[in-house]
Amino acid sequence: MNKAIVTLRKLAPADLDAASALCMASFMDAVAPTLHEQGVQTFAHIAAPGAFAERMQGHNLILVHEEDGTLQGLVELKEGRHLAMLFVAPGHQRQGIGGRLLDAILPQVRTEVLTVSASLSSVEAYRRYGFECSGDVAEVSGLVYQPMEKSLSGGNTNDR
Repeated sequence: MNKAIVTLRKLAPADLDAASALCMASFMDAVAPTLHEQGVQTFAHIAAPGAFAERMQGHNLILVHEEDGTLQGLVELKEGRHLAMLFVAPGHQRQGIGGRLLDAILPQVRTEVLTVSASLSSVEAYRRYGFECSGDVAEVSGLVYQPMEKSLSGGNTNDR
């Protein structure tokens, strides 16, 4: 039996189409059914290959989980303080990929509190990762989210 080759690495330009497709598939499966069309269109712009390429050139760190050459998950840290994306491909969820991606990004966080604007369908997952609700549900450009945060003070930032 061959052992799978699993890699956690930075998003590369050659990954842009696959990263976009992974995020869109996960979003359409879990989040889009809860939103109006404007929110779906807004996310499609955010997850477009060109938008990823622009953020790669900025201050965002984007890591991917790859197994045997196939992207299975993606995490994006904005400005060292905000979790902009955390997606695992449908069919690969609940296998620890999201936790490994989060653990890989935590050492890059430059503040004592990591924030996320969690889709309502992902609030429970973020709670399992140690995030707590930090405000009221809000909506921007059709995207409905729950502000959440994870305290990283106290030494061990990898507690979940």
